[in-house]
Amino acid sequence: MPTFDELTAWAGPGNVTRADSAAVSGWQIPDEQKALFVDVGIPVVDQLIECVPFQAEAAPVLQTSAGKSLYLLTQNHHGHLVPGLQWSFGVEPGTGTVYYVLPQGEAWFANSSVDLWLRTLHHYGLHVSESEILSDPDDREDEALAELSILADELKKIDPPAFDGCHGFIWAEFLDRWLW
Repeated sequence: MPTFDELTAWAGPGNVTRADSAAVSGWQIPDEQKALFVDVGIPVVDQLIECVPFQAEAAPVLQTSAGKSLYLLTQNHHGHLVPGLQWSFGVEPGTGTVYYVLPQGEAWFANSSVDLWLRTLHHYGLHVSESEILSDPDDREDEALAELSILADELKKIDPPAFDGCHGFIWAEFLDRWLW
């Protein structure tokens, strides 16, 4: 499990948000997963996580088109390209499963649990931050695609169910479209 300091090392100072224990105390997810939000936090991740608002309400506020309610973890407006549209990560009450919710409310499976989600975010963020090719993929598209393929294989080892499909599975879809 990454630590707060390990996340901050690649995300940068001020780019990892920890939850106030009172904010998540009423959430109906396993206690060890709540503790991760308090002790480790959530990093800002380019193209995925713009801010970490950690809802304070005990009842889930992130609504999905399938009628499922999730605890709101993050928000992203993808560079404010389309005003009013928001993408969010949310965690399911009871199970602690993490989903990526599209602007119309469609919930895509992200990770099997909060700890696997944080491990995946850390591995992805650290890899991209250290990659010379991914930091400037222009004129090196083939190398970037090869590196993204390796990264996908590494992320799949962290949480195999996160790569069980392409549509409706955020990591496979996100890495597939990374260069575009």
